Amino acid sequence: MKAFEFHTTKSIIVERGAAAQLADRIRDMACQSVMIVSDPGVVKAGLLDATLANFKDLNIRASVFADVVADPPEAVILSGIEAAQQQSADCIIGFGGGSSMDVAKLIALLANNEQKLAEVYGVNAAKGQRLPLVLIPTTAGTGSEVTAIAIVTTGENEKKGVVSPLLLPDIALLDAELTLGLPSHVTAATGIDAMVHAIEAFTSKRLKNPISDSLAKDALRLLSANIHTACQHGDNIQARENMLLGSCLAGMAFANAPVGGVHALAYPVGARFHVPHGLSNSLMLNAVLRFNLRDAEHLYAELADVVFPAAAGTPHTRALSLLNYLSDLASELGIPKSLRDVGISEDDIALLAEDAMKQSRLLINNPREIHLADAIALYKEAL
Repeated sequence: MKAFEFHTTKSIIVERGAAAQLADRIRDMACQSVMIVSDPGVVKAGLLDATLANFKDLNIRASVFADVVADPPEAVILSGIEAAQQQSADCIIGFGGGSSMDVAKLIALLANNEQKLAEVYGVNAAKGQRLPLVLIPTTAGTGSEVTAIAIVTTGENEKKGVVSPLLLPDIALLDAELTLGLPSHVTAATGIDAMVHAIEAFTSKRLKNPISDSLAKDALRLLSANIHTACQHGDNIQARENMLLGSCLAGMAFANAPVGGVHALAYPVGARFHVPHGLSNSLMLNAVLRFNLRDAEHLYAELADVVFPAAAGTPHTRALSLLNYLSDLASELGIPKSLRDVGISEDDIALLAEDAMKQSRLLINNPREIHLADAIALYKEAL
C-alpha cells in the first residue's frame, strides 16, 4: 500500500432538527457574537427562523449576512469580511448551499487575519488562524461542509480556488429537515453533482487512497439508490437524509482524492453562462466519462457493481452499464441534458475550451490527459 494522508472535518453531526438547537452547541464553543452566512432564498424560505430563535433564547448575539449569490464574486466575500469585522463576530456559520458555505469559510479565514483575499488563492497559501466555523448544508450536493476548498468567481468569467486545511470547519451539521423543501430540479442537479464527486474521486489520478475509495463507493451507493425518490417524493425524509449523507461522504472522498476533467470543463460553463455548478457538472459528465473509458474502464466497472450489485459481464460491459445509467439520469429527472438546453452554441466552444485548459489544478487529476483539441471535442459532444 502506498503511503497516504487523509483529512476531514473534526466533527460531523447527523441529526434531524439539529439546526434548531444550534445555539446550544455554539454556547459550548464559548462564542458570543455569531454571524450566519446565507442567501436570500434560505432566508425567504424561513429555514433560519428556528435557529435564530434558539440564539435569542440563549442570549447569544446573532446576525445574518444573506448577500451570497451563486458562484460568489470577490465583492460578496469582501463585503462579508467587513460585516464580520464590524460586528466583532467570533464565530461564523455557513448555512445554505455550497456558495454560502464557501463564502463562510473565507470570511472565517480572513475576518481576523492580516492576509488579503488575493493572497490566499491556490494550494496552502492561506496562513494564520481562522474564526470558529460551523457549516450547515441545505442542499445535498457540494459536500462543501467537509472540504478544504472554497471557489470564487474572479473577474467576469473565471473561477479560482482557495485550498487549505484551515477551511475545514469545526462542525459540519447535517439536518435533513432543511432539505425537505428543495425543488425537484435542484435536488436532481445537486444530487448528480455529488455523484460526480464520488466518481471523480474514485478515478482520480492523484492521491486516490483506500479511505477515499471506500467513501466514494458508499456515497455512490446512497446517491444512486435515493435520487429518484428524493426528486419524485420530496417529503421522504429518509431519502433526503440518505442524499445528504451521500453528498457528505462524496465530499470527504474528493477533498482527499481531487476531482478531474468533469469539473475542469464544467467550471467555464458556470462562470461564463451562470449555469449552476451541479447542472454544469451534469452537462459535462457523460462526454468526459466516455472519453476516460479507455483508461478508467476497470474503475468504472467497480463503480457499476455498486449501482448494479447483481450486474455480470466483462469490465467493459459493466463500465458501459454505468455510463449508460448516468447518461439517462438527467432526462429521467427532468433537468437540461445538453449545453444547447442552457443557451450554449458551437460558437462558444473555442472560448470554453480555452478557459477549461486553465484549470490545471483539476486536469492533472483526470485519468486520461485532456488537451485543447480534446476539450473542444468534448464540448461539441455535450452540445
